[in-house]
Amino acid sequence: MKNTYFEKIKNARVYDVAEKTPLEYQPILSARLNNRILLKREDTQPVFSFKLRGAYNKMVNLSQEARDKGVIAASAGNHAQGVALAAKKLGCRAVIVMPTTTPQIKVDAVQSRGAEVVLFGDSYSDAYVHALELEKTKGLTFVHPYDDPDVIAGQGTIAMEILEQHPEPIDAIFCCVGGGGLIAGIAAYVKAVRPEIKVIGVEAVDADAMTQSLKAGKRVTLEQVGLFADGAAVKQVGENTFKLCQEYVDDMIVVDNDAICAAIKDVFEDTRSILEPAGALATAGIKEYIKRHQLSG
Repeated sequence: MKNTYFEKIKNARVYDVAEKTPLEYQPILSARLNNRILLKREDTQPVFSFKLRGAYNKMVNLSQEARDKGVIAASAGNHAQGVALAAKKLGCRAVIVMPTTTPQIKVDAVQSRGAEVVLFGDSYSDAYVHALELEKTKGLTFVHPYDDPDVIAGQGTIAMEILEQHPEPIDAIFCCVGGGGLIAGIAAYVKAVRPEIKVIGVEAVDADAMTQSLKAGKRVTLEQVGLFADGAAVKQVGENTFKLCQEYVDDMIVVDNDAICAAIKDVFEDTRSILEPAGALATAGIKEYIKRHQLSG
């Protein structure tokens, strides 16, 4: 497969809304694990996650006619806020379909950015189906949270920053995996520029759709997913993201909720920041990988 994503990522329009986030050395965790650990601080973005990169890159590349009609998305969390912020910047209408179970704090955060919230169904899957219906009846453009080339390219700008910020050797980059947009973009860029760097995905043990799909050689649909790491709880990974992961991802690791909780504490000790569970997956994966392969130094 020809890597068409390198140019897409280089030309991605994300910095109208996104910050170039710090790549920070973690002294306490590094000392304890006897390896040099750095964190890419996407929690310092205006919406506290990387999701606005992909959402904005998708929306800024729409035709003016499509933007005038507006966009729609389904999300209970970070993608919703990314779409809402991007819409505000671009001056277009945004409708976000959220499950009825969404905490009020998340509904308020999306509405405060000017988006219209529609509450529907008990799960993300219900909200997603309803959003696709509204897309047709209202003439809106659907902004997928992960399975879209422009969204993948937007998330891939993180890899571009990492390699600029750390030109010295890197052994591996660990990414949390839900639908696969983040790791697909990062892996596609890294393998085009510095293919010797391993790209390793990390999933929760009760939401391991990518791990199972890569093993099976086709996309697998999980009957149910655990919701502790709700930001990465996806029943089926994307079609585009799966193909990119098959091509470019070196390994997958699954971790349990205890490991995720321990990783939240580890990051807090170094940064005094409290991560949501999905945000701690990569750190949990690093710890498991070091233990499994007995890595040092």
